[in-house]
Amino acid sequence: MKGIKGFLLVLIILPWISGCYYLKGYSIAPDVKSFYVGNFKLTALNAPATINQTFAEALKDKVARESRLQFTDLHPDLEFNGTVQSFIVSAVAPKPNEQTSFNRLSIHVAIEYTNHLDAKEDWKKTFTHFADFSTDQNLLQVQDELITIIFNQILEDVFNQAFNNW
Repeated sequence: MKGIKGFLLVLIILPWISGCYYLKGYSIAPDVKSFYVGNFKLTALNAPATINQTFAEALKDKVARESRLQFTDLHPDLEFNGTVQSFIVSAVAPKPNEQTSFNRLSIHVAIEYTNHLDAKEDWKKTFTHFADFSTDQNLLQVQDELITIIFNQILEDVFNQAFNNW
């Protein structure tokens, strides 16, 4: 019984001892307190006019919701900026007689991550994901749903890159 109590005590105290590990599986240095998400640019042709704002807001919400960091536009410790670079619809999986069975929407988002407390942590990276939809569907009918699916995956990748060094 003593061994179990000791083990449980270690599990409870370990996050505070390490200073930066949290049970959610990500690590943020203890001196990092705030973040900022800048205005993302839009260079993607044929993309919805507000897709860059949608992404920036989604990134801000994810970091605020899934970390202890506070959003601020005055001297943030961490900063995310970027560009929605491409919004491409392509035909995939051709059928006999050169018909396609589905289409693919691909989105590329370039992110510049700046750690104002430790410049060695800075990075620039392009994140890409896609979602498929039937050729029977018009893109405008499924566009919002596809963008949400794609952005959720890109946001997860950005979060992991920033806070897990993946």
